[in-house]
Amino acid sequence: MKRNLLSLAVAATCAFAGSAQAQISDGIVKIGVLNDMSGLYSDITGQGSVTAAKMAVEDYIKASKSKLKVEVVGADHQNKPDVGSNVARQWYDTEKVDMIADVPTSSVGLAIAKISADKGKLHVNSGSATADLTGKACNANTIHWVYDTWMLANGTGKAIVKSGGDTWFFLTADYAFGHALERDTEEVVVKNGGKVLGKVRTPFPTQDFSSFLLQAQASKAKIIGLANAGGDTTNSIKQAFEFGITKGGQNLAGLLVFLPDVHSLSLEKAQGLMLTETFYWDLNDQTRAWAKKFAAANGGKYPSMVQAGVYSSVIHYLKAVDAAKTDDGTKVAAKMKELPTDDILFGKGVVRADGRKTHPAYLFQVKKPSESKGPYDYYKLVSTIPANEAFRPLSESDCPLVAKK
Repeated sequence: MKRNLLSLAVAATCAFAGSAQAQISDGIVKIGVLNDMSGLYSDITGQGSVTAAKMAVEDYIKASKSKLKVEVVGADHQNKPDVGSNVARQWYDTEKVDMIADVPTSSVGLAIAKISADKGKLHVNSGSATADLTGKACNANTIHWVYDTWMLANGTGKAIVKSGGDTWFFLTADYAFGHALERDTEEVVVKNGGKVLGKVRTPFPTQDFSSFLLQAQASKAKIIGLANAGGDTTNSIKQAFEFGITKGGQNLAGLLVFLPDVHSLSLEKAQGLMLTETFYWDLNDQTRAWAKKFAAANGGKYPSMVQAGVYSSVIHYLKAVDAAKTDDGTKVAAKMKELPTDDILFGKGVVRADGRKTHPAYLFQVKKPSESKGPYDYYKLVSTIPANEAFRPLSESDCPLVAKK
């Protein structure tokens, strides 16, 4: 099976000294960035996530003066659970990878989470959306970093219903992520007084959304909820624009939209979209400075929240390895939960008992072309959702790691 493997070595000058060195397996902390390098999520994750991981290692070593020796490798899982699982097993069993980062596509993320737990390794997921990673499928060796379907539903979905968008029709990507996003958003819509008039499952991935959009149009729902991502989202929005659906009075809700998606669509087609993200390059001076540095190393492309999450998660992972003086996956996961999180992109937060990393989320609206001052100046902030409200409360968790009172 052909795989796209990248090997990017980022190392400090030496490994742990003395007895501590023996606790780092083979003397090297090895991070594997596993994602979509060539398909519909490649702009959101892809090579940019490998670049972000490399930057994190360099920045951490420089700032902390750590003596860790770190290597970063990358591979393409092609959005296929079997391909991703094979890569993970080879990495863990023969290539001495200690932690797998990123992993978009929820079906692949769930598979990697289980393999990591079975092998006592660590999976820090920034790319998958399914909230099941910190719910019924949680385990002690998986940490979910950036966003999830519960957050998206309670951010975008709740805001739209509250503003009058109370009838919905879902276009749902037919795999674990789409099902979870539809489920969580429908629950929010109904809870806040709205109704779901219909839904249709779309093949993943797909190019032609015409028949699905016509069903949504015929439903007369005020809101067409796009429970998809990446190329599926941009294709469905483009085709809805071409069919004049929004001109006819229906509105699109991009339940998972990333900055590279808006860049691909253009402001003309994306203007007015409401969306929820946990990172945007233009939030403050620190995010602006980092994004400029990232873009210089990424062919001029600005970071998605997933790529920013890979940077943030690798920083915290390395802090935990240093603090625990080991790269044992189970021990490092526990140390990541013990240490508070704090970095220049997401600020202060915690990793909870269920593996959910918390931080604020932001409800944005895509600007009109006349409002943008230049490339990637695409969002205006509507509201900030505090960290303690952005993610599913532990009291509602069905994660086996959470003690029930």
